[in-house]
Amino acid sequence: MEKLKKQHIYLILFCIMVVWGLNVIATKILVANFMPVTMTAFRVFTAGMSVFIILFLFKKVRKLTKKEFKYVFFAMLLNVVAHHYFLSIGLSQTSASNGGLILGMGPLLTALLSVFFLGSVLTFVRILGVLFGFAGVAFIVLQSGGGFHGVSHGDFYVFLAILAQAASFVLIKKVSSTLDPRLMTGYMLVMGSIILFGISQIVEPNGMASMLHHSTGIWAVFFSSAIIATAIGHMLYNYALGEVGTTEASVFINLNPFFSLIGAALFLEEKIVLTQIIGFVLILIGVVFGSGAFEEISRKMKRDQQMHV
Repeated sequence: MEKLKKQHIYLILFCIMVVWGLNVIATKILVANFMPVTMTAFRVFTAGMSVFIILFLFKKVRKLTKKEFKYVFFAMLLNVVAHHYFLSIGLSQTSASNGGLILGMGPLLTALLSVFFLGSVLTFVRILGVLFGFAGVAFIVLQSGGGFHGVSHGDFYVFLAILAQAASFVLIKKVSSTLDPRLMTGYMLVMGSIILFGISQIVEPNGMASMLHHSTGIWAVFFSSAIIATAIGHMLYNYALGEVGTTEASVFINLNPFFSLIGAALFLEEKIVLTQIIGFVLILIGVVFGSGAFEEISRKMKRDQQMHV
């Protein structure tokens, strides 16, 4: 029964990666039809309210303590405001395939920042992972052939987006022992959306007008992205994380950029080039090595062997 339960968790993680990979395509479609920051503010607010409605039905909603609010506020500035701001701007200036691949650096950057702020050990294997990961990004962003002068501004903004999110995970880890990660997600999304809306009023004066007169199909993409990918997706991922641990969950994260690539080719007709494939493979190796997944799986295999001796 326990094995069957774990298989269900793996299936949930797989489905989340499909949804998150395709959400990059959805976001690319949305920023092409709306003003990016204004649209993101409304999308994130919709996601946050969806989380609170679901948690209210399960009686999981409560007020934050002063200490929790402090951590949640600063995590929100990184995880919601900076991440979604840079992501929306970045995807309006680069391809969905590039964006999806760069976002795949998340677990590697989180592991790297944990070394500096949480005291994690940087082993030789993890150093190799960092080198592989950044080499993969280099292949992707330099594919235009123009060297560093040819790097797309969009690629750079997407990298800032995933760096901000990785930094937020360090703060989230400090408060997750007392606060349900799903409730934390709801608070961060709602608070962050309000700040994003304020920013949108400054950088996009005509942003509200861009939200009008769109087809049913575009609004279907908007609500699917907000409710299914952002709200339900993050809640299910946090649940799965608690069931199987960060190491096994991080292995599934590697599927995210793969589905972004497939989605970009199928739905946006973007051409996938060899440098992107090489970049994907290098980032995949980098995440497995750099996140500690390789070392943890190796230790687990050794323990299993010793138990059967």
